[in-house]
Amino acid sequence: MTALAALFWGGFCSSALYIGEALAGPMRKEYKAVGLIMAFGAGTLLSAVAYELVPDSLLSQGWGWGLAFGAGAAVYYVGDWYIDGRGGHQRQEIAEAEEGSGMAMFLGALLDGVPESFVLGISIQLGGELSVAFVVAVFVSNIPQGIAGTTSLLDTGHTSHQVFRMWTLLTVACALTAWLGYLVADGVGSGGVYAQAFAGGAVLTMLADSMMPEAFRHGGRLVGVFTALGYAVAALLGVIG
Repeated sequence: MTALAALFWGGFCSSALYIGEALAGPMRKEYKAVGLIMAFGAGTLLSAVAYELVPDSLLSQGWGWGLAFGAGAAVYYVGDWYIDGRGGHQRQEIAEAEEGSGMAMFLGALLDGVPESFVLGISIQLGGELSVAFVVAVFVSNIPQGIAGTTSLLDTGHTSHQVFRMWTLLTVACALTAWLGYLVADGVGSGGVYAQAFAGGAVLTMLADSMMPEAFRHGGRLVGVFTALGYAVAALLGVIG
């Protein structure tokens, strides 16, 4: 597959934010349902990290993979801490947001989406083909993020047109990030697994820091079942695809 394919699929996965935006109105008060959707999405991403990022990188690179993975987690943590302190802490809030900066929320959503897109581009180059499981994982996880982000932005005074423009900019950014990931992996050869591990650490930290706590807060005990279901579906797709 080519760099243009990475560009397309990066934008395609992020376009699920539009679905989330469309569902934000009808599901505005359906906190438990959105929490369960978020749990399912988190499960698919957990599976993607486990099956798409960890095994090959770990077996071929050893300690180097571990250092890159830890660095990705640390960089995401610092970036998330910085953005949260400037008004982006409610970007994945399912319930009504009381305050927040639109720009910080946008940057936070970008921070959440960039590692996934980067991994997608790298995976296409290193594997030579599209991973259906990873595409489904990223696409599904973006739907509840779109619902939560749209709700939070509207609650803090942004118009629907502004939200649409933000998601459009984010989709373009994620498409370019996937394209960049493909080029990076193509340029450094087998060293691309380090970049893959770095992004994988960031994705896992994002899940533990924002998606999973918010899902459990509103979805309750069923969140565990839906997370496991999402994991199983993505794992099955990985075997089939």
